[in-house]
Amino acid sequence: MAEQLTGDRVPTVIADDVHVVYRVYGGGTGRGSATAALDRIIRRRPSVGVREVHAVKGVSFTAYRGQAIGLIGSNGSGKSTLLKAIAGLLPTERGKVYTDGQPSLLGVNAALMNDLTGEKNVMLGGLAMGMTREQIRERYQEIVDFSGINEKGDFITLPMRTYSSGMAARLRFSIAAAKDHDVLMIDEALATGDRDFQKRSEARIRELRKEAGTVFLVSHNNKSIRDTCDRVLWLERGELVMDGPTDEVVRAYEKETAR
Repeated sequence: MAEQLTGDRVPTVIADDVHVVYRVYGGGTGRGSATAALDRIIRRRPSVGVREVHAVKGVSFTAYRGQAIGLIGSNGSGKSTLLKAIAGLLPTERGKVYTDGQPSLLGVNAALMNDLTGEKNVMLGGLAMGMTREQIRERYQEIVDFSGINEKGDFITLPMRTYSSGMAARLRFSIAAAKDHDVLMIDEALATGDRDFQKRSEARIRELRKEAGTVFLVSHNNKSIRDTCDRVLWLERGELVMDGPTDEVVRAYEKETAR
């Protein structure tokens, strides 16, 4: 379904015939270093023992300010890969991605450090997103309370390596959600935590939309998609199967997967 740039809608992300190809290099002969791998990606030249995985195939869409867009599809359908391409973390093989503002892929995943306390990671994550120290201090308690990690003890003062995977994911989401984003991309964050945290997260996503941002949400929980998103992109095997209103696309997806 092609969308037109009409009315007063402001585009935030335009994906134009985006292709993403992973290259897996085997038969190592001393060229397995990160530098060598980067060199091969930049030159895009195949070598002996290369296996190509065409993860995203010709995906095109336009996202607008104020939208929350769900990405659905079976495992390996290209959802997370597409988000990484939009965030500029993966190069496109063909096609282009245009963004208005700075996309954030759950804001701070790469910035947090397991050996630092949760308290220090709140500061580190906030700085990584471009917040000032003063802004982080002002929102610190709100971030901790939102994450809920202190409900059963003073975990915020402990190293993150002592956290469960769910606690760490909730803290990451809470830090990312403390800032207003031009484009915020969330990959399965709402699958962690109890129903209360999921409800708080969904409410925060709706607030981000109202504050004129655009939110992308990858989830296997169709209820979260229905509760949060007004539009859905359905991908399978790297191709865009359907793009439209949430109920319409999710119904079609559920009908197909029930076969």
